[in-house]
Formats: sequence, C-alpha cells, structure tokens
Amino acid sequence: AAAAAMGECAWGAVLRVLVVQSAWVLCAGQVRYSVPEEAKAGTVVGRVAQDLGLEAGEAEARRLRLVAQGRRASVEVSGASGALVVSSRLDREELCGKSAPCALRLEVLVERPLRVFHVELEVTDINDNAPIFPATRKNISIAESSLVGSRFPLEGASDADIGANSQLSYTLNPSEHFSLDLQKSNELNTEPELVLTKPLDRETMAVHRLLLTASDGGRPPLTGTMELVISVLDANDNAPQFNQSVYKVQLPESAAEGTMVAQVNATDPDEGSNSELMYTVTNFFPPSERDVISVNPKTGEIRLTNTLDFEEIKVFNFRIEARDQGTPPLSGHCKVVLEVVDVNDNAPEVRVTSLSVPVPEDASLGTVVALLSVSDRDSGANGRVRCWVWPSGPFGLEATFAGSYSLVLREALDRERVSEYEVEMMPVHRLLLTASDGGRPSLTGTTELVILVLDANDNAPQFNQSVYKVQLPESAAEGTLLVRVNATDPDEGTNKEFSYSILSSVPVGNQDLFTIDPKTGEIRLSGSLDFEDVRLHELQIEARDQGTPPLSGHCSVELEVLDVNDNAPEVRVTSLSVPVPEDASLGTVVALLSVSDRDSGANGRVRCWEADGPRQRLVIVVRDHGEPARSATATLSVSLVEGAEAALAAAAASSSLLPRSAAGGESGSAAAAAAATTNVWLVVAICAVSSLFLLAVVLYVASRWAPRAAVLSGPGPTTLVCASEVGSWSYSQRQSRSLCVAEGAAKSDLMVFSPNFPPPPGAAAKDTQPEPPALLDT
Repeated sequence: AAAAAMGECAWGAVLRVLVVQSAWVLCAGQVRYSVPEEAKAGTVVGRVAQDLGLEAGEAEARRLRLVAQGRRASVEVSGASGALVVSSRLDREELCGKSAPCALRLEVLVERPLRVFHVELEVTDINDNAPIFPATRKNISIAESSLVGSRFPLEGASDADIGANSQLSYTLNPSEHFSLDLQKSNELNTEPELVLTKPLDRETMAVHRLLLTASDGGRPPLTGTMELVISVLDANDNAPQFNQSVYKVQLPESAAEGTMVAQVNATDPDEGSNSELMYTVTNFFPPSERDVISVNPKTGEIRLTNTLDFEEIKVFNFRIEARDQGTPPLSGHCKVVLEVVDVNDNAPEVRVTSLSVPVPEDASLGTVVALLSVSDRDSGANGRVRCWVWPSGPFGLEATFAGSYSLVLREALDRERVSEYEVEMMPVHRLLLTASDGGRPSLTGTTELVILVLDANDNAPQFNQSVYKVQLPESAAEGTLLVRVNATDPDEGTNKEFSYSILSSVPVGNQDLFTIDPKTGEIRLSGSLDFEDVRLHELQIEARDQGTPPLSGHCSVELEVLDVNDNAPEVRVTSLSVPVPEDASLGTVVALLSVSDRDSGANGRVRCWEADGPRQRLVIVVRDHGEPARSATATLSVSLVEGAEAALAAAAASSSLLPRSAAGGESGSAAAAAAATTNVWLVVAICAVSSLFLLAVVLYVASRWAPRAAVLSGPGPTTLVCASEVGSWSYSQRQSRSLCVAEGAAKSDLMVFSPNFPPPPGAAAKDTQPEPPALLDT
C-alpha cells in the first residue's frame, strides 16, 4: 500500500509539472526548466525550439542539438519537434547526492549561423527513498543502577532524499521505562536519544525490546525501523563523561594521512575495571566514508586514515563512545564535527564543445572557430577561472557567459605563411589557450586543438626569370628544345596547378614556329628558322593556375637566330667581250662578273679562282668562308684570234648584244647602218690593240730594267683586275693562274684581262703547264 501510495504521489508530481507550463527565464542566453526525478522516458521537459524563438521546422534544419556539461544529461532534444525530452532514467540522488538544488548545466547549439544557449535543468526530488537505519537491530546494555533521566544516544536513520522528503521524525513503541527524546543536530537532521523514565529492575525484566520507527516528511511519508534490544546489567552504575559534548575541527583537504584530527577525553568516577575506558567511533556520517578516520582506543587520538576531498564531502559528523570495563560496561558519548577546508587542488578544465575546421584562408574577422567550456571543481576564489590566448594572434577568446568562451578570428590568415595551428587553449606557430583559477598558487589548464587553414587562390604563378635569352642556329631541326621555363605557385591543391601557353610573338604571327608543353614548360621548335628572314624572335609566355578566379604570371623568351652557311654564292655575268684578239693588250676587259652571297659575316665573304689554257677557257669559281664552305662557278671561253678576226668577232659580239629588233633589220638601210657600225668597231679595235701592244712593250722593257723585273719576267703573264663597290685593283704573278678575292659587300664585279707578254726566252716546256691555283686574300 505504501509503495502504491508513493507511486501515485510520483506520477501526481509528474502530471503537475506537465500541466503547469515549464517556467523559463531567458537572460544572457539562459533557459531554465525543471523536471521531477524518475520521470518516464519521453516526458517533455520544455519546448526548447519555441522558447529560443525558432520557427516551426527550424529546429531540424538548423541542427538544434544538446551538449551536456560534465554529468550524463539523461535528456535530449527531439530533432523533429525541438522539444527537450527525458531520454533515460533520472535519479536525483545519483546525479546530485544531497546537493540542493540539483541543477544540470546544458548547452544547446544552433547552427547556420552558430549560436549557443545555456540551459539549466533542475531535477526536483520526489519521495522515493525510505529512511534507513545503519542496522536492523541494535543491542544496548543498561545498568540497572542507571538513574532515571539517563540518556542513551541512538543511531539515527538516513534518507537519500532532500528537503522535506528527508526530514525525519522518530517514534518509539510505548514503554513504561523508556521514552524517546529528539535532539536537533542541525537544521535538517534530528538525532534520537533513549531516555530512562523509570528505574530498571533486572530481576523483573532483564531485556526490553523496543521498536524505533523513522518517518520522513514526504506525502505520503515513508518509514524505516530498527529493533532495540536493551539488556539490563547489574553493578557498574557510573558512565564515562567527556569534557566536551561537541568537538569542532577544521582540516584542509590536503592534510596527509596520519594527521591528528582531535584527541577526546572522558572520565569515569568508578574505580578499577569500571573506570578503564575504551574509545570507539559510532554514528559516522556519511556511512560510506567511515574509513577516513580512526581513533586510538586507549588514548582517544583521532587521526586521518585516508585522504580528504572537499569537492566530494565537506563535513564529517561522527560520535566517539567511551566505554568502561565494568560489568556491565557503561559508556559516554561526544560529538565530533570535522569540517574540510577547500584547497586549490583542481586545475581548470577546458573542453571543446564545438569546432569548425578547416578555417578558410579568406575568413572574415570575427569568425567563430570553436566554442569552449571552462570549469573548476574548487570553490570560492579557487574556483574562479579566467582564460586567455597566448600569443594574442590570430585567434582570441570572447566570453559568452559564465564558463563559456568563443574562439574567434582576430587577424587575417595567410596559409602560405602558416598552414596549421596547434591550439592548446599553444600552435606550429603555437597558440596556447590557458585557463587559470584564483587560488594561491593558481593552477592552469590547457587544451589542444588542430586548426587547419583552407587555401584561397591569392597567389599568382611566378617565373624564376622575367626574361629568358636563347641562341639557336638557323639550321636547328624541328623539335629542338629552346628553353624550359619554370614558374612556381605557393598555393595548394588546384590553386597551384597551372599550365603554360604562348600568348604572342614578335614578329607578330611567328608563334606558330614554336610549341610549349603546358605541363613542363618546355618550348620546342615546330618549324624552320631563317636568319636572312628574321634574326630575333620574342615570345610572351603565360602560366595560368586552376583557381577560382584563375591567376596568371608572365615572362618573355628572346631567341637570337645564328647565321649558318646555307646560301651558295651567286655569280652573274653583267658584261662579256668575246672573242678576244690574240694580240689584245694587257688590261683588256674580257667580262664583268657580279658575285653575291645572302649569308653574313665569314659565311658571306667570297673567294674567286680563274684558270687559263691555250684557248683561254676560264672557269670562275666563287667560294665563301663558311663552314662548310659553299661555292659557285662560271665558265668563260676566250678564243685567241688574229687582229682582223678579233675586230670582226668583236663586231659580231657587239651586234649579238643588241636587241633582237635591231639585229634582224627589215630594210637595206638597217643593213648599211650595221655595216657602218662594224667598220667603226673594227677601227676602234685595231687602234685599241695597237695601243695595248705598244703599252705592253713599254711595260715589258720597264720591268726588265726595274729592280723587281725578275718578278714580271716569269711565265704565265695573266693579269686579273677586280672591281667592287669599294674600288678597283689589279694583281699579277708569275704563276700561270691568278686569284682574286672580293670582300665587303655581298656583290662584286670582276674584270678579266688577257695577258700580252711574250714567253721568256729559254723557258722550258714544262713551265707552260698549268700549276695549282694560287690564293690571295685581301
């Protein structure tokens, strides 16, 4: 019946909470709810989404979720409705013990954007625990000589509930010798004492059996009982008496094992064994911590036998009994109150409740990176916590409410300088997130986070050279490597992946002569070069990355084309006088030649050879100075004829040089004119040959008598005269063959003269044989 009544009371309390709307106060981001313990799973505690101002359906869209602090919450937020509901058994005594009120600190997070709210859930007590005595039976020995009014302390019961549900009252079944007196030990607890109301007579009744009942203040109340077995003893009629009824002691929680708590002292006026006392500990509260102290049975010294922890238990209450050795033994009692003093022995605890990583490199200032919860189990100044970040940048802390902080971005990030931060509440750039309390000395707590910086495309590719200068011969084959350009990009991922391309060229349009590998930057020749056409190519190269938006860097490549001897000299006869009379004088111009070479430098400088014979068949060889050398030839056939024949041949040659329209006249007047012209040419030729012959004789005589006559008297009197754009010159030598080299301009005119020197007397036949051509360089 009592259990049924208790159940009805519990469910009544639940219904009252559900009927009455949960009172909540929204102040500095805090919401408060209450729920009775032992509420069924699924019980709605409060409409969190509605109380936080969220619209219907926003709770699930914005990922409304619950983060418990410290203890197991036993509640959760329903994703669909946004309600705070009971998820598992709520036992206030398990969660908070004797602490009142029993408040659970919860954090509710709303994302998109990120916001945090502090929710405090109070678990209210219901009367679900009956009073419990330390034992179901207690044996008490009382001397029959005990005086009326003698008091015998009894061990009271304990109730795990709080408030009115733990306020105990005691009753004793009716007895003519004993009554029950209740002593107020503190505001909440009373301790029962058995009072002798009538002298005992062992011979009448040796044993008294009484039932002590403890009732709590619940509605309906719950009860517990303990049987008292009182044995009436004879003789020893003086009980030990303590010099203090209450001993109050304070010890710091850091006190070591063996520390003396107190020394109690009791006296007994009896003599002999009736005055020999033994001290023992009784009525220890809380019972589970009984092994914290021990008492010396002879001296009454009380010492610590275990460590103290202010955060667990702040006050110990127990009694010391002094029992004599009489028959029956008598005892006296005193009360000891041991207060534990807080010591700063707990470092602050830093927990990360939310972390948003990686952080974009271009994240705006004020971006929330993490939410932190800081707590300290100590009390007073020892539990007051302050937090800071060292060094100060690029992250900082902002307090949201008591015990909660936001880690925010205070300085712009640069992933290329620092790509990762190790946060200890310290980062590779060490950032230390530190929490210290107000104790003396203060204790600190740290936590470590790894914050990665997400790359943004803020760096363009950079070439290691702004200008690449390259030289290639014009004979370079297709596919020849010009140069390999190289660029770098400090970004990462697709932001550092780039490709090379040719933007433009000078001369315009010549970029088709070159190709570039978009990956390696190798520039190769895709056509043929021509020094005589273009001597300098300039390419504009671009490296473009794959970022959004893409960035690019540029460089230029200057290609100097080197000349190669790839053009043979060209020989062209600009004027020809044939046939040549046998008696033509020295210096007679046989032909004018034009020589050119499109190459430059040594490749464009030419050399000339000429050879003679009885018929004066001249082979003109023109060779340049390139490597390998190139050459061209021209052949002239010069016939040696008599003077009259020469004049006729000259006239014929002249007529052949006329335009065809003049050579093939249509009337007799044209033929007469041609005959007149021929006669004139014959006269001119005879005069010229005579003059040349006379000049040759004079020169020959002069050479015979001149100091260097031996030079001109040799065989092979061939003379070659060259005329060029820089002037004319002549040269003679004893050999049967002569050479002329025209330098300077790309074109030269050559005039070939026939010799008019008679062969020297006594010359051997072999001297007239052709010898290897001689070489002359100007």
